[in-house]
Amino acid sequence: MNSVVTRYGTLSGVEFRSLFSNGKMDGCLVSVPNILKTPYGEIVPQYEAEDMGRRTVKPLYFFKDGSLKSVALQTQTLITTPIGPFPAELVTFHKNGNIKRVFPLDGKLSGFWTWQNEFALAESSEFDSPAGRLTAKIISIQFYESGALKSITLWPGQAVSVSTPVGIISVRKGISFYESGQIRSFEPLKKIELHTPIGRVLAYDNEPNGIHGDINSVQLALDGSIEALSTVDHAVQVSLPNDSGEIFRPGIKNNVCGDERKVSVPMKVRFGKNSVVFHENPGFSFELDKYRFEIKTLVEKPGEPAYSCG
Repeated sequence: MNSVVTRYGTLSGVEFRSLFSNGKMDGCLVSVPNILKTPYGEIVPQYEAEDMGRRTVKPLYFFKDGSLKSVALQTQTLITTPIGPFPAELVTFHKNGNIKRVFPLDGKLSGFWTWQNEFALAESSEFDSPAGRLTAKIISIQFYESGALKSITLWPGQAVSVSTPVGIISVRKGISFYESGQIRSFEPLKKIELHTPIGRVLAYDNEPNGIHGDINSVQLALDGSIEALSTVDHAVQVSLPNDSGEIFRPGIKNNVCGDERKVSVPMKVRFGKNSVVFHENPGFSFELDKYRFEIKTLVEKPGEPAYSCG
């Protein structure tokens, strides 16, 4: 029976597999109970399927130097993190051994086991963050290599109230931080009016991308100023003096449900030191001191999203 030595103890019952495209042995499975003594508590890597939600045994992954990269746990275990204890079924590490991510649940989603099944098992956690003490059901938390909190990912339907440079905001999906503790990005639960270099814009993303809260639609600079936002309510007319200019606006698309209603596609607006970019397209970049910008409220027809300028 194979064994492998880690900085947290020796793993027994090891089965190696070529897990990555480079053909190297980047991870292993274990078939017997093992206890790893980490600075965050004792953990037992998963060695057998526990229930329907975790039907397969997940491998342990390693960095090239042999240090642990990620480990799925046999049972949910309380892990000590830089912001307090959290239950965990999956833990990932930085190369220096510090915790990178903690996942309280690690179910295998399928037609038989949905995120709603996982959510029903999730419990609320109360913890300190640079934005204050928060209470919510979380999908994961992420840390910088230094141990500073990097991001929080919330379950759908969850929201927390946080103090931001633009006021007290109800946040869904997630919130991220700079390593120094300032808020880097957040996903507003409701539409919020933000003061930007081109005027006041109603910010909201009706379909935030991704499954984590690392990068959100409202993004802030270190000084608290707006770096980026998404809007479905405003268009922007850009023009030179004595020029009618061009209008940039949110889009529309067919509803995936197949009915006749259309769905708004948010317009992404990003600000540089002296510029603004629309739709993340470098070709739609304009210098703030050379152009005039007029915010236009979109007109909405019954049963349809906002789609034209008033």
